[in-house]
Amino acid sequence: MAMDILRFATAGSVDDGKSTLIGRLLYDSKSIFEDQLEAVERTSADRGEEYTNLALLTDGLRAEREQGITIDVAYRYFATPRRKFIIADTPGHIQYTRNMVTGASTADLAIILVDARKGILEQSRRHAFLTTLLQVPHLVVAVNKMDLVGYDEAVYQKIADEFTAFATKLDVRDLTFIPISALHGDNVVERSGNMPWYDGPSLLHHLEHVHIASDRNLIDVRFPVQYVIRPHRATDPELHDYRGYAGQVAGGVLKPGDEVVHLPSGLTTTITHIDGPNGPVEEAFPPMSVTLRLADEIDISRGDMIARPHNQPRVAQDLDAMVCWMTDDRRLTPRMKLIIKHTTRTARAMVKDVHYRLDVNTLHRDEQADGLGLNEIGRVTLRVTQPLFVDDYSRNRLTGGFILIDEATHGTVAAGMITDAR
Repeated sequence: MAMDILRFATAGSVDDGKSTLIGRLLYDSKSIFEDQLEAVERTSADRGEEYTNLALLTDGLRAEREQGITIDVAYRYFATPRRKFIIADTPGHIQYTRNMVTGASTADLAIILVDARKGILEQSRRHAFLTTLLQVPHLVVAVNKMDLVGYDEAVYQKIADEFTAFATKLDVRDLTFIPISALHGDNVVERSGNMPWYDGPSLLHHLEHVHIASDRNLIDVRFPVQYVIRPHRATDPELHDYRGYAGQVAGGVLKPGDEVVHLPSGLTTTITHIDGPNGPVEEAFPPMSVTLRLADEIDISRGDMIARPHNQPRVAQDLDAMVCWMTDDRRLTPRMKLIIKHTTRTARAMVKDVHYRLDVNTLHRDEQADGLGLNEIGRVTLRVTQPLFVDDYSRNRLTGGFILIDEATHGTVAAGMITDAR
């Protein structure tokens, strides 16, 4: 329970080896069952492949296996003695960029794979930009397929220099380069003797030791209420008056005895108990899911927010945000009406203005754009029908992010990151 969890996503262009890399991590760290390995070996043999195709460990959809591509986000879990890991294997095709955004939105770290033969492609730049837009704190550029370029240091260095130049235009907090061969396992779990010129850690060693404790906001207390718990068990007198407020801690540290404020009422009270899945806890912090019990009877419901009296989120109905449009059924245009889901609160919203569309390759702002199409990113202003309790996305990814939903189909059509609110 004390071991921390690293959530990381793989990204990059098509056929850069994302699924193979994850398969290699699982295989070399002995995190797959024998029957899984046997099934992959059998499928590889049936397809006439000369080696065990480790990409099949993550490409689970039939269409993915037939085409040799990743379509949906595949989540895999493994652990080493030092840390637990949740992997999101995201698609490389441009039409599945929305799935990549989904996988990277909760990641602590992103691995951008680059094919050593092809160098940095448009989709590599797009995914790198999206990971920084999503404020993923740590970025690893894994230069893959080094075996196909003879483990040439000059090829690796050229890609590293080119990406470093591109990264100067982005908000990259922590950037690491590692040359690998996912197919053969070079520098994935163990250091490779084929690249003596590289003196850095293996990929797994870096994943085990990257510091993530300071990435989460432990200053601004934010607790969006998800559900009100009232057991009312007549046979248990203690539960007869039980009233708890369940949710996931989005920021800060909560302890019994802390003074808190309820939004939107503005009433203050004190936390009396914090209940976790296995009983009372002494403190709660992101990303724990807990139930708070308060000293006073306050009318609290889903979508409300609990914070500190002197450190509150902004209460806003006009939002400036960067939006990634995720559907080709329709374009995002001014005056469009949508549903917005922000933390646990849902409201109706209207697009007031489209300020510009961003070219992810040049980072040029097209201020003449009148809307956003599939996978396009731009800055917009939204007007919301009821107040939301928000922070800038750069300060808190949970209270600064939202999704937009089509009113007719109830499908998710966009992901947004708040840059300003009023």
